[in-house]
Amino acid sequence: MSHQYLIPTYARQPVAFVRGEGVWLFDENGDKYMDAISGIGVCNLGHCHPAVSRTLAEQAGQLMHTSNLYRIPAQESLAQRLCELSGMQSVFFSNSGAEANEAAIKIARLYGNRKGITKPVVAVMEGSFHGRTMATLSATANAKVQEGFGPLVEGFVRVPFNDPDAVASLAGNPDVVAVLVEPVQGEGGINIPNAGYLTALRQLCDQNDWLLMLDEIQTGNGRTGHYFACMGENVVPDVLTTAKGLGNGFPIGACLVAGKAEGVFGPGNHGSTYGGNPLGCAAALTVVNTLTDDVVDSVNDKGAWLKRAFETALADLPLVSEVRNKGLMLAIQLDRPCAELVNLAREASLLINVTAGSVVRLLPPLVISQHEMQMLVDGLSGVIRHFAAAQEVA
Repeated sequence: MSHQYLIPTYARQPVAFVRGEGVWLFDENGDKYMDAISGIGVCNLGHCHPAVSRTLAEQAGQLMHTSNLYRIPAQESLAQRLCELSGMQSVFFSNSGAEANEAAIKIARLYGNRKGITKPVVAVMEGSFHGRTMATLSATANAKVQEGFGPLVEGFVRVPFNDPDAVASLAGNPDVVAVLVEPVQGEGGINIPNAGYLTALRQLCDQNDWLLMLDEIQTGNGRTGHYFACMGENVVPDVLTTAKGLGNGFPIGACLVAGKAEGVFGPGNHGSTYGGNPLGCAAALTVVNTLTDDVVDSVNDKGAWLKRAFETALADLPLVSEVRNKGLMLAIQLDRPCAELVNLAREASLLINVTAGSVVRLLPPLVISQHEMQMLVDGLSGVIRHFAAAQEVA
């Protein structure tokens, strides 16, 4: 087979996987690799979780798609479950995280226009990532992925992350209608804000009649040790977006609303042909129930163990400046660019990601076992040591 018929939007690694089980992926030759990024934060229950696979097979044999012109019971059940978990009030379903964020941005603009603000502005953060559609790309703080796509969509103002005072300074701008923020910046390098950051933003939004919109596409679905990261501060936003781990590999996204955002969308304001289809919603409901039954409660302990283990294993390497985590979002911060670690790790049968130039990002499946965590620490520490030794020689 040839990839010549694919538009080359990805710099693909020279490996193709044909099977998955738990934290493991198997290539065409039968060799196995530990997936320490979960398909970039997607397979929180691991690959091919039996309950999810069973639900998909059963639902596919009954009904995969109708239309949002009709009631979809699985969609209603999933929406109820997500709202009960989060304290939100209602849900719009999409097929991806970027689509969920597009819905959030449209809600913010409609909210502003109904207040008489003709050019509504959404505050976004330095270091953020919200997607690659035109609006979400414009909200994203990454000049590299924006390059060549101008003119970008107007209506965004950028302030430093983890700085409530910077957000407060926008109070004099009458066009600001919402604040869009990731509880932990994933693509930006696993940037973890100070405790109380979301609480401070909630208070500022209440004081200024702004919408608080949380992008929980990467932090949600148990990744940080709470089903949604905002639950760790008992913060209920006006808009919450999620995707990735919601389907455990099946494409689905969701935009949840509450408070000032409830009732902004009505018939005709937004739509999606495939969003909330019976197959995706049935799978996601199984994912949510499985995560909340016996998985999420162990995430903080696993994350804390991995952080300590990596700190111990890498303590004597000066080029490792920090290990940080929020649940099972982990970063190993190096003092230099380290993109080549991805290939070195793959050659050691370990799949990792490097983001923000010098951050090893780890997003292992939430079901990773103690033995597998030890294998991850031993394997990756060896790879980083090999990299460090080569750096000294160079």
